[in-house]
Amino acid sequence: MLEASSSTADLPVIPGKRYFTIGEVSELCGVKPHVLRYWEQEFPQLKPVKRRGNRRYYQRHDVLMIRQIRNLLYEQGFTIGGARLQLTGADAKEDYHQSQEIIKQLRTELEEILHILKR
Repeated sequence: MLEASSSTADLPVIPGKRYFTIGEVSELCGVKPHVLRYWEQEFPQLKPVKRRGNRRYYQRHDVLMIRQIRNLLYEQGFTIGGARLQLTGADAKEDYHQSQEIIKQLRTELEEILHILKR
C-alpha cells in the first residue's frame, strides 16, 4: 500500500474546475478511491462536499491537500499519525505567523494614534 505509482512531479496538472469527482481526484493524485475515502477519516483537513447519495465532490484545495498527504506518506515515509501531526503543525505555524503580522500592524497603528494624541 505504501508504494507510489508515480512521484509528485509526474502527477497531471489540476484542471481549472470547481469540483472533481472521486474518480478524477484518484487520477489527479495517483491514489485509489478507497484510499481517498480512508484518508477522509484519518485527516480532519480533508472534507469533500457531499451531495445527493453521499457523492463526494472535491475542490481544488482538497486535491492539493491530498497531494500533500500523498507526498508525506509515500515519498517522505511518514506514518498516518506522523503525517497528521505534520499537517497540523503546518497549520499552526501559518496561524502563528498570521497572528504575528496582525500584532505588528496593530502595534504600528497604536503607536501612530499615541503620537497623534501627544500633539
